[in-house]
Amino acid sequence: MDNLLAKTLHGLEDVLSRELESIGAVNIIKGRRSVSFDGDNEVLYRANYCLRTALSVLKPLYQFKIDKTQDLYSRSTVFPWEEIMGAGQTFSIVPVVKSTLFNHTGYPALVLKDAIVDRFRKKTGRRPSVDLKEPDIVFNCHINEKRVNISLDSTIVPLFKRGYRLYQSEAPLNEVLAAGIIMKSGWDMMSPLLDPMCGSGTIAIEAAMMARRIPPGQKRQFFGFMNWPDYDHGLFKKVRRDAKLKIAPLQTQVYCRDISPQNIRIARSNIKSAGLEADIRTGIEDFLDTESAGRPLTIIMNPPYGERMEISDIEKLYEGIGERLKHGYPGSTAWLISSNREALKKIGLKPSEKHTLYNGKLEVKLMKYDLYRGSARDAG
Repeated sequence: MDNLLAKTLHGLEDVLSRELESIGAVNIIKGRRSVSFDGDNEVLYRANYCLRTALSVLKPLYQFKIDKTQDLYSRSTVFPWEEIMGAGQTFSIVPVVKSTLFNHTGYPALVLKDAIVDRFRKKTGRRPSVDLKEPDIVFNCHINEKRVNISLDSTIVPLFKRGYRLYQSEAPLNEVLAAGIIMKSGWDMMSPLLDPMCGSGTIAIEAAMMARRIPPGQKRQFFGFMNWPDYDHGLFKKVRRDAKLKIAPLQTQVYCRDISPQNIRIARSNIKSAGLEADIRTGIEDFLDTESAGRPLTIIMNPPYGERMEISDIEKLYEGIGERLKHGYPGSTAWLISSNREALKKIGLKPSEKHTLYNGKLEVKLMKYDLYRGSARDAG
């Protein structure tokens, strides 16, 4: 069993922990934008192939303390890097530095690179090359004041890159964030789900994949662990085979709507790329003119935040969303994600839950609204 670390977005640590438990990880401990856990190679492979809310999975290699900048080189040259990679492989280093010992965050990466190369020259007479674009091996160098943690990146290409997105709308939602929102919503995967402002279709695609138990890594051809000396191709084939056997038909309806014909064209292309044309119903529609026809739905929407709109227009839009939810979708549950706090007040409904997340660098609020039958229950 190895100690491993799954990186995620702020606010998704709880759902990631539940995912890790479901794939057989043990000793799960939530951190800040990360969750540590223990697992063997099979769990490591599953984590990369099956986790929906992880960005990457790191394998800690070497931890030590430094008192001055020169210690980073001297301590790093004693580690057996030649057991981790071959001299013919390429590598890169991702520095994450919060230390008063270093004036530039990129400097520790150069020091560690020199230490690795010099160690190889001394032990093998050869040296590996650095490749910043498509490295075989990626090391994560995390320095917090005097504590240094060096890890292997088992993912390299971030896990939100599922491989199905061919095109994107103006402000696409990160796939990991979309999956996390769906999980936090508590959607039972049996009742209908609607994204009425779908953009690139990410929420609908992630929901359909989740409901059908399609692994998010199914379309990916590469993971970082494939270049490790202990990579077990047979074991990874087993992980993929086991995941494929769990795929099941969709038991409900997933609706993907947008007022923009261009967005619907983009969403349809991505849905087709994901192989979900038969599972997601798309259509051009103005949400402000719709209703549920009496069927309770789970509604998840990512409306415009207003960066390119007049204040009066964005507030009018959010006011319209609130009115439509109140009068058109009785018995449904709505989840809205937005960074515009003032506009959210115009919804006119009292949220039953609030969560803080991040869409890129933007802090956003995820709000839950219970739409009761026969009563709007306005918050004022």
